Amino acid sequence: MKKDITVTAKTVEDAALEGASQLGVAREDVEIEVLEEPKKGFFGMGAVPAKVKVTYILKPLEAARNFIETLMADLEIQAEIQIHDDGNGESLITIEGEGASILIGHHGDTLEAFQYLVNLAANKKDDEDRQYTRITVNIENYREKREETLRKLAAKMAAKVKKTGRNIALEPMNAYERRIIHAEIQKIEGVSTNSVGTEGNRRVVIFPEGNAKPTELKPEKKQQKRNGERREKSDRRDTKPSYDKSKSERREKPSADKSETRNEPKKEYSYKRPDTPRPAPRKIEKAKDLDSYFAKLKEFSSNNPQ
Repeated sequence: MKKDITVTAKTVEDAALEGASQLGVAREDVEIEVLEEPKKGFFGMGAVPAKVKVTYILKPLEAARNFIETLMADLEIQAEIQIHDDGNGESLITIEGEGASILIGHHGDTLEAFQYLVNLAANKKDDEDRQYTRITVNIENYREKREETLRKLAAKMAAKVKKTGRNIALEPMNAYERRIIHAEIQKIEGVSTNSVGTEGNRRVVIFPEGNAKPTELKPEKKQQKRNGERREKSDRRDTKPSYDKSKSERREKPSADKSETRNEPKKEYSYKRPDTPRPAPRKIEKAKDLDSYFAKLKEFSSNNPQ
């Protein structure tokens, strides 16, 4: 990552010193590009100052800090940044402050993406001699809390595997979290681990020692509930065939040709109420009374035709 500034001064060296001062670095840490050479003029008239472009290439941790400060300023987050450099190409940046937890996300997903961007900014190849620096970002001590949770999860799942004798696949994790699980399981006898799946959906599988090492995840069997089957059957029973109006009209209305050949007069039916009073209904108390009841009903209908 670079910072540059254009400076004018009486001489090129004066411009270089002024530019380094404005950038807050030493003169030997900047590179200069002369855009315009100075001219003395004639008796001081028509003199032109030197115009120089002063460039400073930020060191990896400086570039990382600059990126984080810019991002947090854009998000209006007030937080304190601390950089811990061990001098061996490994560095830790801790961020603490109100509102900083927004950069953690669900199970650290946002934090991992943020850390990836910080490493990109820090290790941009602006200089051939630039050495790669691995940076770990920690926000509000999240990594310590997550590590403790993962260790407990590993112990719990290991006990379950030893009890059931079956493999257990954990949820997808990044490389950092998978290393924690592997390290914790190595301390427990009788179980072992292996990572399976593609990157982005890679999981740790815990399996009993002595069993074949799992190399892929087995597809889960879908169990269909009986209630669902009954519901589907009832849906099929309730489904009615579509109504065809043309068929019903053909059934109800006889064709014109048949009516013309028969030439039969239409019968008119009318209901006449009988003069004799109807028998009073009685209560059927026993099943054996049904026969006598139907016999009387038949006799009544024959004596009182409509």
